[in-house]
Amino acid sequence: MIAVTFALPAESSEFLRRLRNQSRTDRSGIRTIRGTIDDRAVEVLHTGVGEKVCRQRVTEFLQDRQFDLLISSGFAGALNDKLQIGALLLAKNLSTVELTEMGSSFSRLPIHEADLLTVRALIDSNDERNKIARTSGAAAVDMETEFIARACAEHGIPLLSLRVITDTPREPFPAPPHVLFDIEQQRTNLLKLAAFFLAHPNRIARLIQFARRIANARKILANTLVAIVREL
Repeated sequence: MIAVTFALPAESSEFLRRLRNQSRTDRSGIRTIRGTIDDRAVEVLHTGVGEKVCRQRVTEFLQDRQFDLLISSGFAGALNDKLQIGALLLAKNLSTVELTEMGSSFSRLPIHEADLLTVRALIDSNDERNKIARTSGAAAVDMETEFIARACAEHGIPLLSLRVITDTPREPFPAPPHVLFDIEQQRTNLLKLAAFFLAHPNRIARLIQFARRIANARKILANTLVAIVREL
């Protein structure tokens, strides 16, 4: 059995469309989706965004379970423009397995290997991105993988951390992070979102472009995850 985690359904929807024989389970209040890719059994967990909810859900998910591999997947923000929108990043500092260990065919996948830093909040300003890049040496940031890695280490589960880049210093978010997503509520406040863009109509084009980037990122991530699972 292979586990695949995403923070939100917005990240996983394209991958879930590729799963066959789907079923949903609810174990200790943690909902997961099970299915198959070819003859491989896969279970998908949405961890939520940020440390608090991620720790809780992953702890419950891994309790008394054993997986052959857990793939921590989803979106990430680049700290410099070396990683472009849609680039795939293997977090070499958090993964406990390497693609090359699983077969020579993986070396041909267009995946960058670099450090990934888990942060407490969405990073918006270029100054903040630059500062984090200088102090951490990381190439990108997310908000969950460090906590997933700790849980996998405690349970002796091999981890592969794979993220797709959705924002960069050159192509940032179309609105402030707190407008795009409410971490406490674990959702986007649509009234707040609408109010912001009504007040800043010049940013609507950026929102549309961002939505297209997200849709393309989902496809890139799903294609790569399916290829990895099939080759294992």
